Amino acid sequence: MNMPFYVAPEQVMKDRADYARKGIARGRSLIAFRFDNGIAICAENTSSTLRKVSEIYDRIAFAGVGKYNEFDQLRIAGVRHADLKGYAFSREDVDARSLANQYAQSLGQVFTHEMKPMEVEILVAEIGHADDGSGDQLFHILYDGTVMDEDVSVVLGGDADTIADRFGEIEPDLPLAQGLRRATDALGGPDRELTAEDLEVAVLERDVGRRAFRRLRDDEIAGHLAD
Repeated sequence: MNMPFYVAPEQVMKDRADYARKGIARGRSLIAFRFDNGIAICAENTSSTLRKVSEIYDRIAFAGVGKYNEFDQLRIAGVRHADLKGYAFSREDVDARSLANQYAQSLGQVFTHEMKPMEVEILVAEIGHADDGSGDQLFHILYDGTVMDEDVSVVLGGDADTIADRFGEIEPDLPLAQGLRRATDALGGPDRELTAEDLEVAVLERDVGRRAFRRLRDDEIAGHLAD
């Protein structure tokens, strides 16, 4: 009987992490940040049909980078989970924290037990009811199920550290137009100038009633960039 080929568990985990990171790095990045009236998510995306940013529930948004079919599966699962929980209990029971935990468990399970990890990073954002933004939440979930609770801004995908350095630190009461200009400059870098057609932008707005998610049109994005 042949002995099975042995690989140390630490090496298996390292190889899976390297594989996932390389797949994510091939995708284009996105930046989420708080502004004076909510949360904005700005992604580099030239496609008019494939979306990186979507609504999950009344005041919750989802964004993903990496392999599109994989993070879209997660988006659909999140929508179903939120709908079932809201129907079985109440709409107020659906929150970003529980969704982030569900995603973390799913990604961690795949990373640990499946041959191939998911090549994705995702963001779950929720806008709170408080006027001062104290209830806003940004959860960054990695390919291995690690969850990070971000405060004001977060960068996903690509060369995240470099883009985060270019974006810098911001205050949560920043006007939307100013934040979008900074995000666009950070995503493009010194060698590229991104236009409204290169971007996908959505916001969670604080004062628009139950459905807080809104996708910005190209002319709206261009107007903010020109301000």
